[in-house]
Amino acid sequence: QVQLVESGGGLVQNGGSLRLSCAASGGTFSSHVMGWFRQAPGKEREFVAAISRRGISTRYADSVKDRFTISRDNAKNTVYLQMNSLKPEDTAVYYCAASREITIATTMYDYWGQGTQVTVSS
Repeated sequence: QVQLVESGGGLVQNGGSLRLSCAASGGTFSSHVMGWFRQAPGKEREFVAAISRRGISTRYADSVKDRFTISRDNAKNTVYLQMNSLKPEDTAVYYCAASREITIATTMYDYWGQGTQVTVSS
């Protein structure tokens, strides 16, 4: 079992930045592909970004490409999401998740954190 705990969410102005962190425990962190998802009120959970086991490969949703950067530190069992140029439409609960492959499909992720709220004011 892998436990995931997100942190770093908060309230930020339009155009601002935040860095989310997700700390993993209870498993072999480096054996998992890690992803970030988000869910806005009344909407389905959507893929944001994913990173391979060694951090060599990444994948992003078109809506966040060139603004968000996913990274990981296997020595610290932590994955990060640096979010720049934030927009009000980025407002959502952000979740990290662990999978066996880089994929945008939520059903392919085996472990999930509890989420952290990101609110971008206009």
